[in-house]
Amino acid sequence: MSLRARTAELTGVRRFQLTERDVPDPGPGEIQVRVAAVGICGSDLHSYSEGAVGDSPCVYPMVLGHEPAGVVAKTGPGVTSWSPGDRAAFEPALYCYHCEFCLSGHHNVCANLRFMSNPEEPGFFREYANLPAGNLIAIPTGMSLEHATLIEPLAVVLHSLQLAAVRPGETAAVFGAGPIGLLTVVALKLAGAGRVWAADPVAHRLELARAVGADAAMDPVREILLDTGNRGVDVAIDCGGKHGSINQCASVTRNAGRVVVTAIQPGIDTAVNLHTMRRKEMTIFNVRRSNHESAEALTMLTEHTARFAPIVTHARPLEEISKTFERLENYEDGMGKVVINNGP
Repeated sequence: MSLRARTAELTGVRRFQLTERDVPDPGPGEIQVRVAAVGICGSDLHSYSEGAVGDSPCVYPMVLGHEPAGVVAKTGPGVTSWSPGDRAAFEPALYCYHCEFCLSGHHNVCANLRFMSNPEEPGFFREYANLPAGNLIAIPTGMSLEHATLIEPLAVVLHSLQLAAVRPGETAAVFGAGPIGLLTVVALKLAGAGRVWAADPVAHRLELARAVGADAAMDPVREILLDTGNRGVDVAIDCGGKHGSINQCASVTRNAGRVVVTAIQPGIDTAVNLHTMRRKEMTIFNVRRSNHESAEALTMLTEHTARFAPIVTHARPLEEISKTFERLENYEDGMGKVVINNGP
């Protein structure tokens, strides 16, 4: 027996529509969840303001939101490990588990990957959803559902740091102090990085970067070079994707250093200064979501709750999603990580 539930659909550039949709009963091996909280990701903002995520255009109507947490509502046939009322975060990626890349441990580049937030697979800006039981991550009793929305983006950050291979004491620069950049700053410090710089043109984001442990937070690139005696940092991580941030990363990274591109670049073509990268013989890593780092992310959030506490700054109800995205796009109200909240 299906139920009717509210859903926020993106119907065009900068246009949401709140509607009701049928939610069928969960099938074999599935769980029906009540979505209580969903973090807004930078890729959601790309879809909202640009009508695309990089070279992947939106197909309307579509349901965004892939940083969810909530409560089990109903279990499908064959599910024995979960019960109604259990609290969990939800993994949005659906893998095939049998392609060349899944079998080699690279599930994040699965040849048949489906992702709940793409045009063909509705995301979680809605009240209820069905998903495989294996996509639920149990969360501790003391963890708020808003805080649990950080598991998915933190898993992405941990994947980026695995590629960066930051060694204790190494220096790092993070370009972009939005939510993914703030999570990166915390993860770098917990990984034993030495001095960490955060760069962003928005003043309140620099304040948040300092609050989560950045040793220095500023806008100009020149200051990072001055601070390092023109040597540059060991690793630079692009968490902004705007204002030429990938080239700024290259300019402040030392010879034979590493640049990690976590952010999704706007538009189809991105101007990259390969000459700087070639002269320095840099290693460049591109990040494709996460790859089995969710359990580590949960552990880190549980053990270092206070370190991550400043990142979630706002929670807004589903009916205010249009206004919330508008304010977030315009960097209003001192927003860091913003959560769309459907109640307890």
